[in-house]
Amino acid sequence: MMAGTLFGLGVGPGDPELLTLKALNRLRAAPVVAFFAARERKGNAFTIIEGHLEPSQQLLRLQYPVTREKLPDGEDYETLLAGFYDRAAADIAGHLDAGRDVAVVCEGDPLFYGSYMYIHDRLAHRYPTEVVPGVSSIFASAAVLGAPLVYRNQSLSILSGTLAPEDLREKLARADAAAIMKLGGGNLAKVRACLEDLGLLDRALYVERATMAAERILPLRDVEAQSSPYFSIILVPGRKWLS
Repeated sequence: MMAGTLFGLGVGPGDPELLTLKALNRLRAAPVVAFFAARERKGNAFTIIEGHLEPSQQLLRLQYPVTREKLPDGEDYETLLAGFYDRAAADIAGHLDAGRDVAVVCEGDPLFYGSYMYIHDRLAHRYPTEVVPGVSSIFASAAVLGAPLVYRNQSLSILSGTLAPEDLREKLARADAAAIMKLGGGNLAKVRACLEDLGLLDRALYVERATMAAERILPLRDVEAQSSPYFSIILVPGRKWLS
């Protein structure tokens, strides 16, 4: 029996209309649809695509063992997640070995901070694989903010808010323009302090859940340091050119 094909489908940042035609076509043709979700939640990617699913399609829920909750004593976050992705890949491989194609849906782009990447690393060398890119939250955020990111010869630095303050400050100081992600878990206050130290606070733009129903755009100065959700981003656009 021929193995099924693994599809990594980027389904966009939240607005269902930002799902590409190619992703939609692959989604509708897949007998098995796998999606990531936290405990007692649908999952953002599933919420985007659920209106396009048929009753005949089999759903494979991949539930994270932890998200932001405190870990039990003696448990390591990285080890827990590695085991989770091992088990998820094994579940998907069972369908592929039986000849069934599997579409793994992933919000944003599947190869840009996407959970699908960890499945891809484990299975892409063993099975026919196709990845369909999706609209990234960075470009969705720029669109809802109406903020051109980079002009002419400028470059864009994509940074994680989890960086140490000195590393973050150094990278921001050298950047023409920047997108800063992973602001939850208390990282926002650190990022805001670095931007203020560098005189970039007034250039920085903040948005939560870009293109989603709960989208919020706020001045960065007004955001409570501990209130930033996972789907939030700070953009520091490049300086305007020819204006």
